[in-house]
Amino acid sequence: MFNVIGTETYLQEIARWPKDYQEMAEKVPQQLANNPFVGDYLSYPFLREKRINEKRIYHPTHKDLNLVLLVAVSGKKDQQATINHIKRKFDEFKIYAEKISKQVS
Repeated sequence: MFNVIGTETYLQEIARWPKDYQEMAEKVPQQLANNPFVGDYLSYPFLREKRINEKRIYHPTHKDLNLVLLVAVSGKKDQQATINHIKRKFDEFKIYAEKISKQVS
């Protein structure tokens, strides 16, 4: 089973969603813990998005660390800009994931 951790940015963005969407989003970490490769593939085998209606949750999977990071959310309109931002921040997310994996192991 994988550890699933939401970044502070992710948690702040989810908090702005309507309650019914938040309830659906609460189920995503357990689903990803059991199968971290759920969701649509985005350019790289380790980067995926999980859709909740018109909203999207982005999560890189770090197999070597047994960790899934929930890093961002967006709507369809901002999808490509969000994906591009995540790609630019890959190195930072990797460092963050390494720090987190030491804390949860």
